[in-house]
Amino acid sequence: MDMTTLGLRRALRSLAAVAALMLLSAAVHAATGTWPRKLETARGTLTVYQPQPEKFDGNTIEGRAAASLKARPTSEPTFGVIWFKARVDTDRDAGTAVLRDIVVTKVRWPDSKPIDEEDVAAFFTTLLPKQTVPISLEQLKASLVTVENQKKSMDELRHDPPKIIFMEEVAVLLLYDGEPRTLPIPNTDLEQVANSALAVIKNKKSGTYYLTGGQYWYRARDPKGPWDLVDSPPEEVARMIPANAAANSPKLKKPPKIVVATEPTELITTDGPPNWQTIAKGTLLYVKNTETPVVRDAATNGVYVLLAGRWYRSSGLEGPWAVVRPDELPAAFKDIEPASALGSVRVSVAGTPEADEAALDALVPQTAAIDRKKAKLEVQYDGEPKFKQIEGTGVEYATNTAGQVLRIKGKYYAVDDGIWFAAAAAKGPWAVADSVPMDELQKIPPSEPVYNTKYVYVYESTPEVVYVGYTPGYMWSYPWYGVPIYGTGWPYPPYWGACCYYPHPSPWGLHLSYNPYTGWGMGLTYSFGFLTVGFAFGGGYGGYYRPGYPPAYYRPPYYPPGGYRPGGAGGIGGVGGIGGVGGVGGPGRPGGIGGAGGIGGPGASQLPAGGGSRPSAGQLPAGGRNNLYNGAAASDRVANTGSRSPGASTMDRTASGANNVYADKGGDVHRQTSQGWESRNQGSWSSPSQNTPSNLGTDSRARQSGASSMQSRPSYGGYGGGGARMGGGGGGRRR
Repeated sequence: MDMTTLGLRRALRSLAAVAALMLLSAAVHAATGTWPRKLETARGTLTVYQPQPEKFDGNTIEGRAAASLKARPTSEPTFGVIWFKARVDTDRDAGTAVLRDIVVTKVRWPDSKPIDEEDVAAFFTTLLPKQTVPISLEQLKASLVTVENQKKSMDELRHDPPKIIFMEEVAVLLLYDGEPRTLPIPNTDLEQVANSALAVIKNKKSGTYYLTGGQYWYRARDPKGPWDLVDSPPEEVARMIPANAAANSPKLKKPPKIVVATEPTELITTDGPPNWQTIAKGTLLYVKNTETPVVRDAATNGVYVLLAGRWYRSSGLEGPWAVVRPDELPAAFKDIEPASALGSVRVSVAGTPEADEAALDALVPQTAAIDRKKAKLEVQYDGEPKFKQIEGTGVEYATNTAGQVLRIKGKYYAVDDGIWFAAAAAKGPWAVADSVPMDELQKIPPSEPVYNTKYVYVYESTPEVVYVGYTPGYMWSYPWYGVPIYGTGWPYPPYWGACCYYPHPSPWGLHLSYNPYTGWGMGLTYSFGFLTVGFAFGGGYGGYYRPGYPPAYYRPPYYPPGGYRPGGAGGIGGVGGIGGVGGVGGPGRPGGIGGAGGIGGPGASQLPAGGGSRPSAGQLPAGGRNNLYNGAAASDRVANTGSRSPGASTMDRTASGANNVYADKGGDVHRQTSQGWESRNQGSWSSPSQNTPSNLGTDSRARQSGASSMQSRPSYGGYGGGGARMGGGGGGRRR
């Protein structure tokens, strides 16, 4: 072997060792950090271009990356390709991910003489155990468009339309989960109507019901109305409403009408007659003076409404309504301008960049390392545990508890805040689970209220920590023909006990909509005050929680992690964030209130003066709480992994030149220039060609999309996608 070959081989070994560390590195602290990255080594300047994922399964990613080494200041760089496999940890709140346990599986360096690539790959693995590399979550998500195992639509979901009511005045929906039923408020002569999110209180002596949104009080002889305005309620009723909740509720110019429903219902209100305006180059019309997207197709005169991510169509506002697949909408829907008042609905139109990004987001899990010693769980039942068999599976679930407890083949498993626990008995003691029977969990159909548990995973474990994660399905968000929708659409009957009411998630009644940056949230411009009071009261749906369910219902003795925290702007003009409510006392007793956030300016004329609009990137809620593991109830369970890889450094130096070098699946290197594509051959670049090699056009578009998402987040128009969010806020549930 001559000295030139020996020197090149040593240089390549050094190159590949350092490249594995850099393989998906990005400047976490720099919002505009881009590829390629460089590192000065003893062998020269190493440049690594943005990796191209090939497979993403659970929390494991596999892919390849082009790289180059310039051995001396006067020499030309040599180019090659490195394949890798790594674990991925993510934090949606921070917008970051971390690669660890990187293994280099293959190396190809066409610019050099043949070398023992298997030997080099083994050398990398030995040299770089347990290294961690930070990357940009936005760029990671965008690059997954090239991944082979794309998720498909879920045809087993249901999309039956709710009852849709249009009203041309300010109104509030008082929605009951079935017929109104009361539970006693201890140590008082009062009862609460348990199966409503709003604060409905009954005076047992007079038989009168009272309702408030903080500003106005109503009373009725029947909980289903009619509801009449009253100056003030009896003092013992007024004391049930925490003063801060009333003081911090949005103020309306006149009392809204109360609309009562006992079945799945959506109330769509306009400030006066519908104000139709043109959009999408005049091919569509939309109702400007409502918070719910209502669209008319000029070509067919059909009317479409968007509810919980699903489009429903009718010939007129009076119905009847039928669901429309998002990939079968009129072509004009794709022409809705992103910056227009209706721009936020594009995420619900299949084939738009916004919808494609949401589909990629569903592939990326939120992960955490859970400390075995700190993670505790207590499960309380209404009496002795009661289980129901899920047909066609070996799974049973507990019906009379606030938690999600499963019995599988004689063992017990519980999911709490995205963490699996296991026990030998239904009442515990509980410990963080090292594994769960995923083969049985995957059989759970969406017709069952524990369906979302199949989207929580246990990846690996050590004696100290267990690595877990969940995908959006745990938060009740599912893909359907290219767009995200909320909820399975299946009705889940509640559990009633002598002291408890345990409801299950429903997508209806809250104007749920999706925002790519804050997830699912509520609109409810006119109803915010009633919901604020209802949650602070601790009654009505009090004591119930399912992760990702926007109302943040909770039931004694549990408190939802983070409580109710609207973030960003709502529908007409938008309502700002309200802090989470505090902890709950005994069953039915009102709890303390968390800090209330500021209120944005509603824009409709019936609301206080001062319009509003969608938040810009800088106005988006800090800490977004898209990560359950950062919530108040789960954060003290998460392990401190800062010292897991001592000595690891962050590679944040950007190399000069464009991020335009790619590796194809065969290991050849290509460069995209303004003149076309060039290929690396025998140590030099070929002449430009207009033909895109080896389907690298998809990689190129994904790379551009990820860089754009990192640098700026667009501000959408006036509708309320994600106007209310779950997460941070007042008191917390302690174990």
